[in-house]
Amino acid sequence: MTDSKTISTTQESASNNEDNRIRELATGKIWKLLLKYSLPAVVGTVVSALYNIIDSIVIGHAIDDPNVVAGIAITFPVMNLVAALGMLIGAGCATRISIVMGQKDHKAAEEILGNSVVLTVVIGLCYVTLFSIFLTPILKLFGASPNTLPYAKEFLTWVMPGMVLQNLTFSYNNVMRATGYPSKAMYTNMIGAVMNAILAPIFLFGLHTGVKGAAIATDISMATTAIFVMSHFFQKKSLLHFVKGTFRPHWKVVKPILYIGMAPFLINVAGSVINAIINNSLLKYGGDNAIAAVVVFNRFVTVFVFIVIGICQGMQPILGYNYGARQYTRLFSTLRLAAICGVIVTTTGCLVGAFNPTFIAKMFMQDPAQILCAENCLRITTLTFWMVGFQIVVTNFFQSLGMAGKAVFLSLTRQIIFMVPLLFILPPKFGLNGVWAAFPIADFVATVVSTLMLIYQIKIIRKGETT
Repeated sequence: MTDSKTISTTQESASNNEDNRIRELATGKIWKLLLKYSLPAVVGTVVSALYNIIDSIVIGHAIDDPNVVAGIAITFPVMNLVAALGMLIGAGCATRISIVMGQKDHKAAEEILGNSVVLTVVIGLCYVTLFSIFLTPILKLFGASPNTLPYAKEFLTWVMPGMVLQNLTFSYNNVMRATGYPSKAMYTNMIGAVMNAILAPIFLFGLHTGVKGAAIATDISMATTAIFVMSHFFQKKSLLHFVKGTFRPHWKVVKPILYIGMAPFLINVAGSVINAIINNSLLKYGGDNAIAAVVVFNRFVTVFVFIVIGICQGMQPILGYNYGARQYTRLFSTLRLAAICGVIVTTTGCLVGAFNPTFIAKMFMQDPAQILCAENCLRITTLTFWMVGFQIVVTNFFQSLGMAGKAVFLSLTRQIIFMVPLLFILPPKFGLNGVWAAFPIADFVATVVSTLMLIYQIKIIRKGETT
């Protein structure tokens, strides 16, 4: 009798917690909700960005060869491609769970959770195998020269297995946040980044293991975060946890996950393609020093972009729930506040990049020629960076509502539709500066398109609200 009462009390408590979390999304003040969900996400994403930033800084100062900086730069598009496969499942899974929770369908959320872990592991094993076999030609395709290929190949060979664990972390960290645990999601990334910040200098400066040591330090950090985040979903006290019988993939569950996740997946794939084109253009017009300079740009803007992504991750469960519940006033209020915050963040990045390029460059490299090239890169590429925050928020708005096609289109406008033609038109006329100029021009035009699509979509939603 006592055991029965205990079980009943536990179930009632869990039900009350779930009701409170759902009621909060439905009735809580928007700015408080966005702060509650976004602040941990921002800390988590920025700390996550420190994985690669720390590696770049430590490697650039621990190894006395300017080619190592360019070599690490060559790995970025490959790692973005790997991350894209993780986002394919993670973003789709989190969005679908938010929507079905808004529809009060807890069983569907459990099925999505179980199916997603199988998809993540299977896809991860496939890409590790393929990349291991074709690593050298892939790196050459992404702009590796004879001077940079050895460093790029050594780093990726050792870090690639850990990327499977990172994809698991990314996928289920988003779900953890979407189901009402934003602070715990933040701790996930903090644990890994702090560990990497400690281990990377030890491996490079203490043990003198070179590029391989930086990769191993990253692998250990990835493994730790994966264990932490996955353990959450094995605990029955968690609002959403793994349930027996939900791990067998079903197409009706998998299809919407892949459909929604296709937006961030294609964003990263497009980013990898663009990076390959950029690297080859830089190699042609500026050599390895220009490729090294793009490391500084990528690492610098990553911090600000990841802050905006954190804001978007915080707004995602609020948008998803209220869209599913047809509470459109709250939907638009959340979007407006997130867009304002996003623009403030990227405007800050624009100003910092314009007025402090030398300081930023010296954080990542020692060679004077590389520093000079990086300064020029930052001054030009960040001219319209202030607009990027708005464009990212709008893209994530469509993704959060399950409108993957529109989110994909907006992502491709900047990275493919506008950027690629500019990279073929400008460099032959303006040389290396033409490559740099393609960035701000693409950002400007993409933001204009995003604004027009958002205005049109808001009109459609409001029309549906009044019918």
